[in-house]
Amino acid sequence: MNAIRTAKKALVIGGGIAGPVMALALRKAGIEAVVFEAYDASAEGIGGTFMIAPNGLDALAVVGLAAEVGAIGQPIGPMLIEDGKGGVLAEFAGLADLPPGRVMRRAELYEVLQRRLRETGIEVRYGKRLVGAEEGADGVTARFADGGTATGDLLIGTDGTRSTVRTLIDPAAPGAQYTGLLGVGGYSPHRLPGRAGRGETMHFANGARAFFGYWGLPDGAGTAWFSNIPQPGQQSAEQVRAVSREEWLRRVRDLHADDLPARDVLREADADTVEVFPRLEIMPSVPHWYRGRMVLVGDSVHAPSNSSGQGVSLAVESAVELARCLRDLPDHTAAFAAYEALRRPRVEKIAANAARTNDQKASGPVGRALFRLLAPIAMRTFMSPEKMLRPVHGHRIDWDRPATAAPTATGRQRRAVTAP
Repeated sequence: MNAIRTAKKALVIGGGIAGPVMALALRKAGIEAVVFEAYDASAEGIGGTFMIAPNGLDALAVVGLAAEVGAIGQPIGPMLIEDGKGGVLAEFAGLADLPPGRVMRRAELYEVLQRRLRETGIEVRYGKRLVGAEEGADGVTARFADGGTATGDLLIGTDGTRSTVRTLIDPAAPGAQYTGLLGVGGYSPHRLPGRAGRGETMHFANGARAFFGYWGLPDGAGTAWFSNIPQPGQQSAEQVRAVSREEWLRRVRDLHADDLPARDVLREADADTVEVFPRLEIMPSVPHWYRGRMVLVGDSVHAPSNSSGQGVSLAVESAVELARCLRDLPDHTAAFAAYEALRRPRVEKIAANAARTNDQKASGPVGRALFRLLAPIAMRTFMSPEKMLRPVHGHRIDWDRPATAAPTATGRQRRAVTAP
């Protein structure tokens, strides 16, 4: 592998999920990293639930977290598409040669990452809200709201859909777009019958007025659920908090009053567990992933909607791939170009597919009825598990194969290929 020639220290902006993975991948590539978090304290115990797909688990294994991540959350294999009336429209059995995905609380993964950062001696500085950056011939200096500065060879933005780094790279860059859906979720002691109650399967039900997802908890402990509610105008966090959890649960119960099994799950649901997520967003195509010594990773540049089930997985993939490119290519410009070439086609295709799913979720009664009619046909043709899941879940990063750059047809950039 090529020796690192120019990138020896990186400033990682954002300490959520992508930032710590980025720092760990850089350490593995031989590059020092410091993580800067805007908030004054760490985020233990904060956040909802998400799934990490097999491709995301593989990327986390690259940075040495296979065992730790495999010990949290619960494995989920098959996925059932249901009609909201108790019937099954389609089943994705998963791919036999891949491990199941894992559903977990964000706080669980965050704790694993923070512990590993401490173990490896990677510094996290809190209360460091980025406000600007100046580049020079030999490095980049970040400026923070508290008046402090930090200098490194690279500045990597893992600061989410409201990314400051994105606006520094391109002030005209698009921001995140609202999907037209509001998320509400929680837990219920309701026990699902049969296989559903064993917690092995993720269920998606296209209800009469809203989309409902649910899965059984381990050992028959109850049911986790969520609802994607069509909401024409995006609400702020303050507006959401102004409505009680009991009222949100009442609204969801009303929307799913005629849906099965949503009606039964929600009847027993515990209002104290209800969480509301107004920021179900998607990133449009971002024209510039990097400029000079600054580059974007994760939700700051390619946030697919929650409908993809790929947000976390794609973010950690990108962190690992960027570190691999920086390890192998002779300068940061070539590495950034290689990284974008590797990642942009994949993430934008997944995001586009998720956007179509959002449109279906937000459609009216006629659209929902049409989906229920066409889903069984689609599953027998272009939506088979192999065609749908293999390109996404089967993706693997071969850390040991060096990334190389090749000129494009125009010669204006160098794009990445994998050496034979």
